[in-house]
Amino acid sequence: MDELQDVQLTEIKPLLNDKNAARNFQDFDCQDIEDLCASNLYTQLVHVMLSLLLLSLQEHDIETAFGVVHVTMRGTPKGNRPVILTYHDIGLNHKSCFNAFFNFEDMQEITHHFAVCHVDAPGQQEAAPPFPSGYQYPTMDELSEMLPAVLTHLNLKSFIGIGLGAGAYVLSKCALNHPDLVEGLVLINVDPCAKGWIDWAVSKFSGWTTNVVDIVLAHHFGHEELQANLDLIQTYRLHIAQDINQDNLQLFLTSYNSRRDLEIERPVIGVNENTAKTLKCPALLVVGDNSPAVEAVVECNSRLDPTRTTLLKMADCGGLPQVVQPGKLTEAFKYFVQGMGYMPAATMTRLMRSRTHSSSSVGSGESARSRSHTSNHGDGSAGTPDGMDLQDSSQTMEVSC
Repeated sequence: MDELQDVQLTEIKPLLNDKNAARNFQDFDCQDIEDLCASNLYTQLVHVMLSLLLLSLQEHDIETAFGVVHVTMRGTPKGNRPVILTYHDIGLNHKSCFNAFFNFEDMQEITHHFAVCHVDAPGQQEAAPPFPSGYQYPTMDELSEMLPAVLTHLNLKSFIGIGLGAGAYVLSKCALNHPDLVEGLVLINVDPCAKGWIDWAVSKFSGWTTNVVDIVLAHHFGHEELQANLDLIQTYRLHIAQDINQDNLQLFLTSYNSRRDLEIERPVIGVNENTAKTLKCPALLVVGDNSPAVEAVVECNSRLDPTRTTLLKMADCGGLPQVVQPGKLTEAFKYFVQGMGYMPAATMTRLMRSRTHSSSSVGSGESARSRSHTSNHGDGSAGTPDGMDLQDSSQTMEVSC
């Protein structure tokens, strides 16, 4: 096995104007900060702080039983706390998928408490070399089995996962097979189902007649968003076409389209609560109301334990809520980790809450019951502040602002 390499990133580009360019961040005192605020330069100071975070980034190429995986660590693990581990969707990498979210100002309170581990699927990271001819790309099951090796290599005990699309599937599979490693999951646009024969045939035909960029865009964005949000679509069209190795992307896409059903089922008291295969950790399912993944996420919600699961449907949002609505998702994530017993004093400022019925459980036959996703993790009041409605299994929490 080749020697593993850790790469320390040291480049920093402070966003200050020329007259302040020669000053180190450590040189700013309270009066300096007051002056910055008074002159509307406080935002630049925040950007400097974000830039300094680059100093704590470390990149790793980690050998696993199923190939090499590229990982970027941000920050230092805090005691026995889990890290936040992210996994991106097809056509993206950890930067294009999660940078807007983790660089959002309110997220800095969270990353102060948790180190972050970004995982790039094989061959999807920036400047990834092409795979050799005949390379057998890992299946989705094998991608999930890479994660325990990542934790072992980095000496990490557990994680709170944030996954989008294919990444949400990989994290779910890991949680099912290694529940001791996963403390919680935020699953955006998760699809627990295998592709049916008709879907498989359609995707095959589309692969012959449509280029991979358009296929990936249709996976991320609904028809309305494709027509209305032209700037966002163009940005991601260029990224997918120019920044991701196209052959490697096709292999990842094929692997995702060949996924198996997660085979999860909702536990029913007195019937299968001890035998049902389901997630054992708290789960926050997230989907934008204009996302093409709405039906899949609702289906996933219907299969999970309602005492551990919250479905968050975000208004005025499409296929990339962590990019389009990072403020809403940040606050929802704060509530989620509070419910797990972390960050009890975190500030909440942005969300307005409204109650809406979910189409997922209409006719489910289950009686309404009051619940909180904090029921098994510390003081329930920490995760259900005034104004936040965490509802029973027949209802959805929808945020709007």
